[in-house]
Amino acid sequence: MILSVNPNTCIDRTLVIPEFALNKTIRASRFALGMGGKAADASWILGEYGIPSLVLGFAAGVSGKQMEQMLIDRGARTDFTWVEGETRVHTILVMEDGSGQSTFAVPTLIVKPEHIIDLEARFSKALTQANCVIVGGTLPENVPAELYSRIISKAHESGIPSVLDASGSSLLAGLRSRPEFIKPNRAELEELAGTSLHTLRDIYAAGKDIQRQYGCSLVITLGDEGSLAILPDVCYRIPVLPVEVVSTAGAGDGMLAGLAAALSAGWPIEEGLKLGTAMAGAVCLQLATADCRKADISRLLPLVQLIPFSGD
Repeated sequence: MILSVNPNTCIDRTLVIPEFALNKTIRASRFALGMGGKAADASWILGEYGIPSLVLGFAAGVSGKQMEQMLIDRGARTDFTWVEGETRVHTILVMEDGSGQSTFAVPTLIVKPEHIIDLEARFSKALTQANCVIVGGTLPENVPAELYSRIISKAHESGIPSVLDASGSSLLAGLRSRPEFIKPNRAELEELAGTSLHTLRDIYAAGKDIQRQYGCSLVITLGDEGSLAILPDVCYRIPVLPVEVVSTAGAGDGMLAGLAAALSAGWPIEEGLKLGTAMAGAVCLQLATADCRKADISRLLPLVQLIPFSGD
């Protein structure tokens, strides 16, 4: 079973609008409701492909119940720690003409120390049935970054591989417990490296440094440049798929899903990279964050290329 830990649960509401102006009613031409939060996104994508998972995290209020039902409708199981406040609802305004978008976000989960203890207890119990752990996303206010370190350490103690997708102090804390995989984007890798990375060679060198320091494999997502997978004995450049992009929101979480599927099933990791890339491409075809269709994943899977890359 794949176990997804997503402390800062969220729903994304996307509105496509012709213009934005104050003091007037703006009528959206399109609306979509999607999942928010990296690990929950991955479970939502996995569920569409028919792969079950269990999602843990903090949830609250009416929006929390809605978010939970969205996961259940996709075939995921949930065991949330219910807290005060509301599960976050992000409102994303997208301009019809493609000129840009803005996200409105409010931290609305109220997490107390006893809630953190409860989440970790639920995780320890669920870990007995897991064969892969996804850990990801931001953390609610008052939740220490060390939570990710403790979760990954517990997974290691049980011999369970973990995939981490976080940023800032949460990423650093998680890295100290040596997850099997991390999935940074270019900006997150630059923050880890402490320098700007201009070329694929720069990115490769920085990734190899992180690998030597923490013993993890990396899949670095690079937007329209595709991704770079740095494994223990080989590196692959993975070009983007030829799709007409509607939205990239949640696409990177498709790679999380693919990696977890491979680790859970014992497939060669190359199969996970291919599936993750196809899942990411399928997400790009939908307006809602992390939404996708199984038929699109299956159609895109044969198009994925893993091109060996030596850093030269």
